[in-house]
Amino acid sequence: MGISALPYVDEHATVVDAETDGVWRGLGETVERSFSRPGTAAYARLIGSADSRVSGPRPLAEGSAFPGFRVTAAVPGRELVLEGRHRFSTYALIFRLEPAGPGRSRLCAETRAVFPGLLGGLYRRLVIGTGGHAAGVRRLLAAVGRRSR
Repeated sequence: MGISALPYVDEHATVVDAETDGVWRGLGETVERSFSRPGTAAYARLIGSADSRVSGPRPLAEGSAFPGFRVTAAVPGRELVLEGRHRFSTYALIFRLEPAGPGRSRLCAETRAVFPGLLGGLYRRLVIGTGGHAAGVRRLLAAVGRRSR
């Protein structure tokens, strides 16, 4: 299923006090660190993620993978597209960067996902409906901001 066919879930954005090159570096480091922890790999295996271990090129580029996600597009300083699937969902997390004035960048994270069947619907309620996903994405964006300075 292509990203454009996945239903829109949400979008979060922040302005970072750094040029897009610095934010790109911070984004790669933060995503890699956040999704490569041992607990993340165990959870990815538990729910049947297509990608449950770290593999592929580093720094992050098309073909890189870590628990829960595979990089399907990486345009340095502009866009990082992560896609994944498991028993309960097929999803994408799309990060976009753009200049926001001298020494500042806007970082946006868009989520798209489908949750098929009864178990998918229950999983959506657990992850999206509780606000856990939104809180996690906001924490991730804040961490990118701190790491980018």
